[in-house]
Amino acid sequence: MTGRRRFSSLRPLRSGALLALGALLSGCGLLPGDAGGSRTPVTVMTWAPIGTNATNLPGMPAMAQAYARWVNAAGGLDGHELRVLTCNERNDSAGAAECARRAVKEKAVAVVGSYSQFGRQFMAPLEAAGIPYIGGYGISEEEFTSFLSYPVNGGQATLLAGSGRQVARNCARTALVRPDTIGGDNLPGLIDAGLSQGGRGPAADIRAAEDATDYTRQARTARERARDGGCVTAVLGDRTETFLDSYRRLPEDGRSIRISSVLGSADQSLVDRTGGKDGIFENAYLTGWYPVAGDRAWGPMRGVIDKYAFGNNDIDPADPGPQTTWIAYTVLKKVVESIGTGGITPERITDTLDRGLEVDTGGLTPTLRWRYEDMLGTPNFPRIVNGNVTFQVVKQGRLVSQREGFVDVGATLLEGPAR
Repeated sequence: MTGRRRFSSLRPLRSGALLALGALLSGCGLLPGDAGGSRTPVTVMTWAPIGTNATNLPGMPAMAQAYARWVNAAGGLDGHELRVLTCNERNDSAGAAECARRAVKEKAVAVVGSYSQFGRQFMAPLEAAGIPYIGGYGISEEEFTSFLSYPVNGGQATLLAGSGRQVARNCARTALVRPDTIGGDNLPGLIDAGLSQGGRGPAADIRAAEDATDYTRQARTARERARDGGCVTAVLGDRTETFLDSYRRLPEDGRSIRISSVLGSADQSLVDRTGGKDGIFENAYLTGWYPVAGDRAWGPMRGVIDKYAFGNNDIDPADPGPQTTWIAYTVLKKVVESIGTGGITPERITDTLDRGLEVDTGGLTPTLRWRYEDMLGTPNFPRIVNGNVTFQVVKQGRLVSQREGFVDVGATLLEGPAR
């Protein structure tokens, strides 16, 4: 594809050699933990921040545990019991590193469906141990650069680029309210890429503390910069609700300004809490990675939640956190089934993925595959293999599709401007 970069690596050769050695040992009955043809357990880890003052995603570990109950009740992953370790990443660098070191110590063969913005801290221990990171939430740069990361979505990059394209059709100006963090510093250039493709100028960049309890100053500035006929795009994770509470308290001034956001900072539950069809989100634009929560493709996940979550209210089936975890475990299941006989090791998992395993997610994403030629290759996000988003809008208090199917923003990321 025009504009794609190619990356070379000696690691697939190393993985192939290890796989050949594993096959030899297995043939001699010497592969550890698989004597007598028994299926050894598969141990993985899922982490996310829980109980912090910023973003919290307890539904991701809870979804992983429900998935394990479901798959084990049906005989496991191709006969292997699935053991899920969970870890509170605490939304800080020390917590991320601690979870990664624990995954190494507990001999996890993969980290699956997890959230952390501290990619540098968690990827280094995983890379040193050769443990793959499958289906991260998409919030850290390392998820799209590390040779051991296998993302299932395009992360914040595609959401922001997609949001720019979505609002450019209807908003003359855009004010972006985003976290004043290292990760947040990437967001203005991404939304500008989408706005530029829609013939609009760059968004006003409004920084905000990610753990503030009041955003009146930022709300007032955003409205002033959006002006009549503009959009205010709020991307503050859990604090988006706090921002909108400050925003709606501003005195009316007669201007018509629409709200927009991305899934992860807003979802159906937030629409409900803020008044539904009579609230601030009515007619708002939202960009997501996956189909709307009511889509029939989510039926299998909802069935597992109903039967195996045991009433755990942490799992919201409309939340992109648990949704991403579900898709990541779908990938793991396909990998284990593809490996077949022999032990399930980190090396065999990465080799299977690198050799071009295709994963059908039942319409929740396009078919996923992680060969080098499948990767987008943009300098900042080389390992994106799924550059698609969905455009959603709030009508009568419900999130519905603004347009059917996926929107590919890969070209937007390759060609768009950067600040």
